[in-house]
Amino acid sequence: MLAPATYIETKAALDAAVIRLSAEARIACDTESNSMHAYRGRTCLIQFSTPREDLLIDTLAIVDVSALAPVLADPAIEKVFHAAEFDLICLKRDFDFNVHNVFDTMAAARVCGYQRIGLGNMLDDLLGVAHSKKHQTDDWARRPLPAGFRRYAQMDTHHLLALRDALYAELQAADRLEEAREYFADVTRFELKSGEFDPEGFWALCRPNSLNGRQVAILRELYILRDELAQSVDRPSHQLISNKALLQLVKLPPRSVKQLYDVRGLPAWLIRQSGDEFIQAIQHGKASRVDYVAPEQETIPQKVVDRYSALHSWRRETAQARGVESDVIISKDALWAIARRKPASADELDGIRGLGPWRRKTYGAALLAAVNGR
Repeated sequence: MLAPATYIETKAALDAAVIRLSAEARIACDTESNSMHAYRGRTCLIQFSTPREDLLIDTLAIVDVSALAPVLADPAIEKVFHAAEFDLICLKRDFDFNVHNVFDTMAAARVCGYQRIGLGNMLDDLLGVAHSKKHQTDDWARRPLPAGFRRYAQMDTHHLLALRDALYAELQAADRLEEAREYFADVTRFELKSGEFDPEGFWALCRPNSLNGRQVAILRELYILRDELAQSVDRPSHQLISNKALLQLVKLPPRSVKQLYDVRGLPAWLIRQSGDEFIQAIQHGKASRVDYVAPEQETIPQKVVDRYSALHSWRRETAQARGVESDVIISKDALWAIARRKPASADELDGIRGLGPWRRKTYGAALLAAVNGR
């Protein structure tokens, strides 16, 4: 029977926990956020597990959690995550935490060639532990946090250290530790996207749907209105109104509030609340005399495209021979960088992001042969 986790909701309890965490060589980490339920999601809970205890830190109750910064940044303490990227983004975005020395059990599983890499599957397959993910999309800003939520959050880290040890042994036996560490480094390199609404974001829907000028103008009005309404009710905009519903409004624009009820994916409560605003936005779009011009897209020289295609084919074949997914071998971004640079020697592979020492040593000759065959 799993003992309940320690729930931390005061600064004093957090400071005491930090002292204990600082003494560990390895700690398991995870976060829970309400991004599925709020216009701007935030980290609501940070979980840690050590061989001795499980901690749930309520980041809504504790205004200042900066005491965790030295622990997360300490390169002497290994931080074990499963699918680390989103957690690292949340920790940086919400608290400006820098996390060093990461072991990502999902990335390790991918290097080992596992196909079922969700945490529930990995715990079941390697440790024989059942862990339902039914609370994954729940609203983690709910307070008080129900007991079921707490147990779920605890389970997300409680067995991670054991899972890490099992995967570490596999990587070591297969002589894949160096490769895995480079892959962990890839996972931990990310760029925070601006949280501000981009009113030009509607172009991403225009291009694949071949909209004419009037339809583009209507879409722009509706795209901006959707964001305003989402902010007003504190909901993610894409959940409030799907892109599919927006495009239906654009291609067959209703003339009255009554006709809005025929649009699949447009909530009835929202029509009752803001139906007139939808009709006004559509009418403004129809009446627009502005000639909206799509932002110019990069034109990639055909020779670069051909080199990328050759590299992409090499990557696919190499991945199939290894029994792993293609991006474990090397990322698409790195392939594009190589295609553009067209390196003629091993030295010219240096400095390409996502192409660390292990990959250069292991794949360098093959990459040079592929890129220079074009």
